Amino acid sequence: MTNPVVSVIIPVRNERDYIHEALASVCSQCFDDLEVIIVDDGSDDFDYQTLTQLDPRIRVHRQEAGGVSSARNTGMQLARGDYFAFLDADDVWFPGKIAAQVHHFEKYPEV
Repeated sequence: MTNPVVSVIIPVRNERDYIHEALASVCSQCFDDLEVIIVDDGSDDFDYQTLTQLDPRIRVHRQEAGGVSSARNTGMQLARGDYFAFLDADDVWFPGKIAAQVHHFEKYPEV
């Protein structure tokens, strides 16, 4: 398996009510050369590992609660992509977001 172009990093702590919508907005992007890394930062509301069944591009890493910055840093350490994209678990992306950003970065590599 080759490395994905984009690593989407989603820190999560007790966001069961929102994570499915956030994942749907990522997994439905027209740009699909990506991985999704969910960093479970000590949640006690849901087994986030079950989310790996939704899409083969999803990975879940559980760690003791260390805060959102720690979770993002862990996600970057686990990432295999050329680019990082951060999404909060209670947020969503518009369709085409990743494709537009990758296109811009490749057209203007000095950015």
